[in-house]
Amino acid sequence: MIAGGAWYYYRGRHMGSFAQAVGTKPAIPEAKPQGAMPMLKMPTAMGWAPGKVPTVKSGLKVTPFALNLKHPRWAYVLPNGDVLIAESASLPGTVKNVRDYAMNRVMSRAGATRPSANQITLLRDADGDGVPEVREVFMSGLSQPFGMALVGSTLYIGNTDSVMAFPYEAGQTKITAPGRKLMSMKPGGHWTRNIIASKDGTKLYVAVGSQSNIAESGFEVEEGRACIFELDLKTEQHRIFAGGLRNPVGMAWEPTDGKLWTVVNERDGLGDETPPDYLTSVKDGGFYGWPYSYWGQTVDDRVPQDAALVAKASAPDYALGGHTASLGLCWLPESTLPGLPSGMVIGQHGSWNRSKLSGYRVVLVPFNNGKPQGAPIDLLTGFLADDEKTSNGRPVGVVVAKDGALLAVDDVGDAVWRVSAA
Repeated sequence: MIAGGAWYYYRGRHMGSFAQAVGTKPAIPEAKPQGAMPMLKMPTAMGWAPGKVPTVKSGLKVTPFALNLKHPRWAYVLPNGDVLIAESASLPGTVKNVRDYAMNRVMSRAGATRPSANQITLLRDADGDGVPEVREVFMSGLSQPFGMALVGSTLYIGNTDSVMAFPYEAGQTKITAPGRKLMSMKPGGHWTRNIIASKDGTKLYVAVGSQSNIAESGFEVEEGRACIFELDLKTEQHRIFAGGLRNPVGMAWEPTDGKLWTVVNERDGLGDETPPDYLTSVKDGGFYGWPYSYWGQTVDDRVPQDAALVAKASAPDYALGGHTASLGLCWLPESTLPGLPSGMVIGQHGSWNRSKLSGYRVVLVPFNNGKPQGAPIDLLTGFLADDEKTSNGRPVGVVVAKDGALLAVDDVGDAVWRVSAA
């Protein structure tokens, strides 16, 4: 157990301040390995006081869409406008050493770990006033559910250990039918399993994060992880579509050229801005460096190397700053919200491995001709206190509702926020 004075030093010692590594050509500082006791700093989770809401960009307004949820993580909009909210949580890790003990304590205090509700809640705003009249437990008894995708009359759910298929009828408010397993995955580690359907509905893409930071538990346990799978819904066979992605979570289709994009949480323990999390298009057969290298061929000397894989590693398209924990991702069409360009909206859950915290906001990365262009635009802030000691919430999933409003899921705040024209 860490003594009081040493504990606070461990949590907050300064590792150097740098401008955020953001954009298509980021300035990434030289790596400064932190060793076995990395920077560990997180705010205490407070939740939102009654009547308080996040700070929204000028010209927009934010209102509660749903409150008092059970650690909501992800959202999905059905064709009739119903909104599904996956409620699930990280489980405390196994304590093997002082670092694990410290990590579990800090993550618990920050609201990152708690009993997992393992359910999906349905919200229905039938009269279009921005406040759901119907709120029902849509599915229960799941295994850390996260991603959701409807194809025809089948609803697919990404559990931490499987992709499941359930029959769905338009308008129903509860599914009780048993599901059918299409694909098994290793649970634990980076446990979220997001899914997205291809435009023609023939395939699912399944994002699976790594077990560890840099494969320190061995490469065998990382097999079938740190990648995006392609699951053929006709044959029910799956293959790795792209690899070397430490923790890909949000996925979205960019409409100009139809490419799949994802946001990825990069490795820890190399400094405040080294390396940055990123937004990138995903190539079939692509490899993005983890764990051997980052941002293309920048080698991580802590990892036993594979020169051939490093040589083929692709650099990402757009840096999002170090340790922002960019998780949520959705495409925002132009003119959906007034005064905003089209682009990718990103829910940044917020850092722990930095001397000055980053993330804790919802941003828009503008696009032009299928490419990110310009600086991120803050849409929602105010989740983190100015002194960084407490947080009201932490944004995760983002989605555009049927009426064009942006919905942002806030797991620490147990809320879903609705962003619309002022």
